[in-house]
Amino acid sequence: MQKLSFPTYDFRFKSRENKICIFDVIRKKFVVLQPEEWVRQHVIHYLIHEKRYPKSFINVEKQLTINSIKKRYDVVVFKNDGNIHALVECKAPEIRITQRTFDQIARYNMKLNADYLMVTNGMEHFYCKMDYEAEKYHFLEHIPDFSR
Repeated sequence: MQKLSFPTYDFRFKSRENKICIFDVIRKKFVVLQPEEWVRQHVIHYLIHEKRYPKSFINVEKQLTINSIKKRYDVVVFKNDGNIHALVECKAPEIRITQRTFDQIARYNMKLNADYLMVTNGMEHFYCKMDYEAEKYHFLEHIPDFSR
């Protein structure tokens, strides 16, 4: 897999049915290594190792229903009170981040109400803080570190 613009992490790999799999420390299982999964695993390790979010606060690839349509979010980080701190949308490195990507995460966030949004393809990262009162978001340099 290609080098991404994240720090280097130690991942566990194995081969299963002629497919390379990577260990997901949140789901506690090996998953097939696809380009988007490569990005998702880097995001998970970035949140744990760089931003110090507890593993127990991170949720990966869960289903949500939007207008009777079943969707899956990539990564959610919860707060102590159970509300959502951050919603992350991951794309494969060859996928450009466009307005369509932001529209997708905005649709998911209408249901989830996260404080922060992160969109990444592993090469480019965009971070936003939601301002629900003004009905807009503000771009940030980074997502905040974990704090209790």
